[in-house]
Amino acid sequence: MVNGRLRLGAWVLGGVAVVGLLGWVILHRPPAADIGRGRGGMVPSVVAAPVTKGELPVTVRGLGTVTPLSRITVRPQLSGQLVEVGFQEGQTVKQGDFLAQIDPRPYELSLSQYQGQLQRDQALLKNAKLDLERYRVLVQQDSIARQQLTAQEALVQQYEGTVASDMAQINTARLNLTYARITAPVSGRVGLRVVDPGNYVTTGDANGIVTITQMQPMSIIFTLPEDQLPAVRVQLRQGATLAVTAYDRAGKAKLAEGRLTTLDNAIDTSTGTVKLRASFDNGDEALFPNQFVNVEMRVETRADATLIPSAALLQGAKGPFVYVLDGENKVSVRPVTPGAAFGQQVAITAGLEPGEKVVTDGTDKLRDGMVAKVAGDRPTGQDKAQGAGK
Repeated sequence: MVNGRLRLGAWVLGGVAVVGLLGWVILHRPPAADIGRGRGGMVPSVVAAPVTKGELPVTVRGLGTVTPLSRITVRPQLSGQLVEVGFQEGQTVKQGDFLAQIDPRPYELSLSQYQGQLQRDQALLKNAKLDLERYRVLVQQDSIARQQLTAQEALVQQYEGTVASDMAQINTARLNLTYARITAPVSGRVGLRVVDPGNYVTTGDANGIVTITQMQPMSIIFTLPEDQLPAVRVQLRQGATLAVTAYDRAGKAKLAEGRLTTLDNAIDTSTGTVKLRASFDNGDEALFPNQFVNVEMRVETRADATLIPSAALLQGAKGPFVYVLDGENKVSVRPVTPGAAFGQQVAITAGLEPGEKVVTDGTDKLRDGMVAKVAGDRPTGQDKAQGAGK
């Protein structure tokens, strides 16, 4: 009997506790306006940006090496002692500037010798021609045999050949004197001197005397994946000038701006890439031979592209998406199809319309259907209060 009463009292107390708990939940239930708020009932604050319409440059990126248009090893074209060097290492020279002098005296003597031979042979030729004229008269008078006339004609031809040979030797000697004075074949920067004055140089010296690298203009050879080649070829066939920008190894500091000049005639099957060459004025010589650079080339500019800040584009399990805010700042998840990107903007080919508003910061606090507060916006209640006070 006592146990039954105790059990009945326990059931009564339990029922009272349940009723009290339900009453507390009902009294403390949040108002309907709070539905959609963030954790703790706070409205999340976000930064938003409008979807815009505008031009978007389409670019491709690659890795390249600064390659001079010409790099020449200055080699002697004749053998002799190097008696003078007329340049400073690292100096900038122009085409035709004096670089070095090979001892010209042996070649001057050869020139004098050939000139003397020419004078002698010209005199012999002149005398042979006079004899030939006399022989022709004598043959007409039957004073000498015709065979003697024929022999004299052959002698004249022989001397004419000797004179021509002497002229060729003289021209060769003069050319050697020109080669003895070595000048810059191109304009550019002189490298380190390979041979010092006093050394005997020959035409077979592989290292030459010095190298000259053309610094202006300068080119960059870079590579692009083969799947990007069609877009480039389309622009080249249309005669478009494709702008190319060179950046440093880190890809941050801009070094120079130029244009695409040509592309290779085959794809490298081992890498699946194709080589391209771009030309740069390089007036400030920011590009240095064999320097490793990053290259960005503008292939085209797309007009009327739908643009959003890159920060607004997110990646989820189902693909790329953005958070869109309606007129009441209610959040909705919107799948999108991104296109080309440039700088801090990305084109959206499907999923958004210009004028809509997307979240660019604070997305980690958002869920679909929540209400957000856009930074810089005034609360709705404050707007009403200010309107009532007017």
